[in-house]
Amino acid sequence: MSTPETALSATQAGRRRLSYPMFALVVIVYLAIIQLGGLLMTELTGEDDFLSTRAVFYGMIIPLGVALAFTYGLIAYLGWTRPVLHDDRPTRPWVRVVPIVFLVAIVFGINYSALSDKGLLYTLVLLIATQFVGWGEEGMFRGIGVVVLRDHGLSEGKVALWSSIVFGAVHLTNGITHGANAIGQAIMVSLAGYFFYLTRRVTRGNTVNSVLHGLFDFTLLTGTSILIDQTFYLGALLPILLYPALAIVLLVKRHSIEPAPAHAA
Repeated sequence: MSTPETALSATQAGRRRLSYPMFALVVIVYLAIIQLGGLLMTELTGEDDFLSTRAVFYGMIIPLGVALAFTYGLIAYLGWTRPVLHDDRPTRPWVRVVPIVFLVAIVFGINYSALSDKGLLYTLVLLIATQFVGWGEEGMFRGIGVVVLRDHGLSEGKVALWSSIVFGAVHLTNGITHGANAIGQAIMVSLAGYFFYLTRRVTRGNTVNSVLHGLFDFTLLTGTSILIDQTFYLGALLPILLYPALAIVLLVKRHSIEPAPAHAA
């Protein structure tokens, strides 16, 4: 529950508050834009894959761009630009391992050969589309979601937990196109949400996690979905192995994420 102190803090900061039901409505609208927009684009273009520049533009750029505009338009309306883009809750320095491991998996996991076959224009359009994913989802879940939970007085442990669970749960909507596979994806996405939350904390903002999120999705797509009859790309194992590797590290170090308490002199 929110406390009088958190409510007063939000009011004094000159920004609006968002209740849990309103946040749920915002998330539903965001998902509807992406899912229904994607289905509409598929119906209009007749392309249900991402094998061409045209398919990526209509199937990803347009619906994801509208969702991105909705997200940051709402952030501006609420007066939440600063709390969304900046984070004043530091962590211990070792947590930098999270974005570093993500970056290594991205650099070595991209299927450069497949991108070369597709050409520069396709690569740029796919890169922009996946950045729309990263900035949109991080703005919605590590941005708006984290601020909502903090404004309601939750501890940082609960903020991390519930923002990650919500992030994973909304990916169950992928069942529209992926069927039962969406359940496993939702579980993995919840774990990724926690990693992106920690990246937000350790980098003191919502920029690095947004960029890494987009590049991570870009990496996954280059290894699995951009060529006709694409064979398994060995580098695609890196992003997959990232999850258990980071999960083990964070399980061992889970009690030393928050800064050490200051001792009285």
